Amino acid sequence: MKVVVLGAGAVGAYYGGQLARAGHEVTCFARGATLAALRERGLEIKTPEGAFQARVAATDRVETLQPADFAILAVKSYSLEGIAPVVRHCAQQGTTVVPLLNGVETAEQLAHLKVPPAAVLGGLTTISAVRVGPGSVERRGPLQVVVVGEFDGVITERVRRIAAAFRDAGVDARASDRIQVELWQKFVFITALAAACGLARSPVGPLRADRLGRRLVERAIGEVVAVGRARGVAFPGDEAARVLAVIDGLPPAMKPSFLVDLESGGPTELDILSGAVVRFAEQVRVATPIHDTATVALAARARLG
Repeated sequence: MKVVVLGAGAVGAYYGGQLARAGHEVTCFARGATLAALRERGLEIKTPEGAFQARVAATDRVETLQPADFAILAVKSYSLEGIAPVVRHCAQQGTTVVPLLNGVETAEQLAHLKVPPAAVLGGLTTISAVRVGPGSVERRGPLQVVVVGEFDGVITERVRRIAAAFRDAGVDARASDRIQVELWQKFVFITALAAACGLARSPVGPLRADRLGRRLVERAIGEVVAVGRARGVAFPGDEAARVLAVIDGLPPAMKPSFLVDLESGGPTELDILSGAVVRFAEQVRVATPIHDTATVALAARARLG
């Protein structure tokens, strides 16, 4: 298949490299040092199982991007507006867009940015991947999960083919007939973890080992689940307990990417995590004191560096 990667950072470069190694025709849209590295030696991928390099096409010129079977959109949410013209170009050529961003508002944001909604699938990934240099990525855990689905729940041929392409590349990929629910399930996990670890400025291990820290995590989870249910999300009855169990299974030293961004003084995804919970909560009149606090306190910290 022909694949375009929009955002050759950790996630985009990793999956682009895996797809290229499996024989798919991959083109990365990149700039600066990343573009130079891709043209010189391709993508460099390191995993617990070994390392490899994968040759890909690379360009920084929107007009040179040809129609493809699908485009992986893997920028941070705060970079979405900047890359929107490139996404529009791809979608208008008939390329299906597979966003692998955090949050549950990506499709609506893309529509607002004039990307044709029919071109956009729901998508999510679970992976621990780190950009270690331009065009160089390291996967540091066993998980490499991709889920794609149509928002109306129909398992279409394009969804099947895209999931199959990822599986060809060694990824644990599947088509979903409930992608909205699955997006919210990931949202509960990453948002609660970001808020709790961000407020405590702590990796997950010390936080969950502390009595009040664990209570903070539990309440952060519960608020997002309550807001989702009030918005009609069909969570399983034990959703809060399931998410807590996932967090209990994380390595003690693990820091959510939100905390890493916060500590570095750079931009964060606060607005599409706790900030989104607060916006949704106001609409459905659900109290969210943990995420209210996180939205105020962590925004102030980010401004102060």
